[in-house]
Amino acid sequence: MLTILGFAMIATFLVLIMLKKMSPIAALVLIPALFCVFVGKGAKLGDYVLDGVTSLAPTAAMLMFAIVYFGVMIDVGLFDPIVRAILKFCKADPLRIVVGTAVLAAIVSLDGDGSTTFMITVSAMYPLYKRLKMSLVVMTGVAAMANGVMNTLPWGGPTARAATALKLDASDIFIPMIPALAVGLLGVFALSYVLGRRERKRLGVLTLDEVLVEEKETGSTSETVLVGAGTGSGAGSGTGFGKKAVPTGGSGSGTDADGPAAEEHAGAEESEDDERLAGLDPNRTTLRPRLYWFNALLTVTLLTAMIMELLPIPVLFLLGAALALTVNFPHMPDQKARLGAHAENVLNVAGMVFAAAVFTGVLTGTGMVDSMANWLVDNIPDGMGPHMAFVTGVLSIPLTYFMSNDGFYFGVLPVLAEAGQAHGVSSLEIARASLVGQPLHMSSPLVPAVYVLVGMAKVEFGDHTRFVVKWAALTSLVILAAGMLFGII
Repeated sequence: MLTILGFAMIATFLVLIMLKKMSPIAALVLIPALFCVFVGKGAKLGDYVLDGVTSLAPTAAMLMFAIVYFGVMIDVGLFDPIVRAILKFCKADPLRIVVGTAVLAAIVSLDGDGSTTFMITVSAMYPLYKRLKMSLVVMTGVAAMANGVMNTLPWGGPTARAATALKLDASDIFIPMIPALAVGLLGVFALSYVLGRRERKRLGVLTLDEVLVEEKETGSTSETVLVGAGTGSGAGSGTGFGKKAVPTGGSGSGTDADGPAAEEHAGAEESEDDERLAGLDPNRTTLRPRLYWFNALLTVTLLTAMIMELLPIPVLFLLGAALALTVNFPHMPDQKARLGAHAENVLNVAGMVFAAAVFTGVLTGTGMVDSMANWLVDNIPDGMGPHMAFVTGVLSIPLTYFMSNDGFYFGVLPVLAEAGQAHGVSSLEIARASLVGQPLHMSSPLVPAVYVLVGMAKVEFGDHTRFVVKWAALTSLVILAAGMLFGII
């Protein structure tokens, strides 16, 4: 019964958010609460929620202060040289922009933290996607998949968990998997090329010299002029001149029936977009060129300390954010302005994390996770015993999506490894196969970092899910196939 209710709860959640019948926060809170009552443990809902909040509180704190820290670093211009290099490569070609998104996400993922990766990637690429009217779910999907492959680094989490759970050396698990993971990353790059070609076909091709943005204030209208040589709808037509006139008080896309409230909301969104599109303005007042090397050293030190685990990550980001604010903005009004500028992202992400705590708390506390995992393991055919590494790789795709990494690696993986050993399959093969599902895992509703990604990109979680699931699952299967072909799994 718990197994059926567990799968039903997850399916209900996914269907409702993908159909946009409920917001992710509401669905993460109300659906598990309802199913907790169905299970007959409604009286313990408070305990389950508090357990979930307690387990995720350090993650929420880390994300809150990481957003502030990297937001300040973006404000002061630390990442401007990297962004300019990526943009120089991308020019204004949608194909290059999508490929550049994958490359940038993969490079930044070397620090082992998904939230950091998504903050830097979205901050760098968002202006181009918005200016050229490219699909933002392409950006979030490509970034999530690239980070998912790189998340298998020994300091990224899954490899360390697998090594700990099975009492193995992390290097023995990861190093042999490098060829298969490299194929998976190449698969992400190939997919980004295909998606980029689609965007290029839809929008046309521009060059940086041809993308000129001129803000003209005439009365209540702000006119943005995009000049390009493409023939697609995003590049204008014929001669390549496209114009978009937008009233400052609204989005320009609503109808009279929308009313003043809708216009005010749309106007606020556009104002926020304008601010973010100017986030890399070389003349912005928040730049601190004289402190560039201090900020670079501080960031390198912070990431090094995080990788070496000198202090808990939330503590490191708390100290880093406080130091960055104090040095770069010594005056209190400036500090308050920077905190206010990033407050919306902090609130959105923290809210999502604590809402997810309800979901994970109920899923774990009621025993649904254990029941589902045991059901799956018990229903593995006896004839598949000698192929337990392959079975583990296949199961890791859905299980790491529907479960936290801790739940999968510490709860399910030891059972799979024991079943494999009974049929002569080594624990090392099982551990390597368990990494296969990470490209899909990074878009799981149970991963806090994904809310940073969709929140900063202003993409609905349901839209991101609909787009990314099929491609991320395909990437995982590519890694599995490569691992078997190379004899790793």
